[in-house]
Amino acid sequence: MKSSLRTVRLQLTEPLRISRSTMAARDAVWLTVEHDGLYGHGEAVSSVYYGLDAAALERQLHDSGRWLSGFAGPESALEALRERGRPGVPPSVTAAVESALLDLVGKRAGLPVHRLLGRVRRVPSAATARTLGITTPEAAAAQAAELVRAGFSVLKVKAGTPDPADDLARVRAVRAAAPGARLLLDPNGAWSFATAFQLLPRFAELGVEAVEQPLPPGTPDELARLAEASPLPVIADEDAVDLGDAGRLAGRVHGINIKLAKCGGVSAALRIAELVEGTGTALMLGCLTASTLGIAPAVHLVDRARWVDLDGHLLLADDPWTGIGGADGTVTAPAGPGLGVRPRAGVRA
Repeated sequence: MKSSLRTVRLQLTEPLRISRSTMAARDAVWLTVEHDGLYGHGEAVSSVYYGLDAAALERQLHDSGRWLSGFAGPESALEALRERGRPGVPPSVTAAVESALLDLVGKRAGLPVHRLLGRVRRVPSAATARTLGITTPEAAAAQAAELVRAGFSVLKVKAGTPDPADDLARVRAVRAAAPGARLLLDPNGAWSFATAFQLLPRFAELGVEAVEQPLPPGTPDELARLAEASPLPVIADEDAVDLGDAGRLAGRVHGINIKLAKCGGVSAALRIAELVEGTGTALMLGCLTASTLGIAPAVHLVDRARWVDLDGHLLLADDPWTGIGGADGTVTAPAGPGLGVRPRAGVRA
């Protein structure tokens, strides 16, 4: 197998502010794997939080290309990745490599990824949340109303400003502008236990359905204690990185946010799903800001999740790939072989 890389800049339509940072763009590195005239694609995106810039991703994916060259075909490489993993390789890189292999194996078999994974009852499709960054109540209300008109039924409001009254005002304005929408809240770990304990009942009164990672990561026992007392479901995100984290939190929080770039890809996500099944902890599928190529593998898993937050491609000013939809509030796994996505006209993969 041969592989190649391409690095591109993904610009957001507008800067996205969360409690710990503001982001206007990020870099994406595309991995293309070729075998017998067919091509599979995967994407890894830069992340300050995870300490990976474009240069680091390029080095890691270049090394991954050398690793892939030692296999006779994508099927054996995919099996090795699933069974043995690649210790020491960042999860987002492993996820991108697995994505490219799944895409290629699916194309060789003539099957979409969701059928390769054994779930064939229906084509995976789900309403996705759409993120509203930290902004004024007026701006958030206007954005919420516009999104509902476009077809979105789930809105995720970022929170965690220094003055909690700002968060309450923003959610109150969004609720007034979108009275029928399901609301999720995400402070990105900005609150203390005492603050969260005081605020969550007030957000519950506003009809918020669930809250992601209200406490700083690194205190999973505190998060579990908050979940026990919370009037609305508590979903672990930054405290639920991998299978070990999921095992420690299963049955103790209401949900775990699986991001493929965080846990290490589709196979890792399926192991987490199997682990938490029957424990009372539901799954959320989340993402980093990425192109359709980066989001697509998770879309093939949406039938396994209670909450779906796969809007990273919708935040971009110009998504270089297409195929999973989402602009009307619903993401759908393509029916074509592999990931089923394709570069837009004029884009070189």
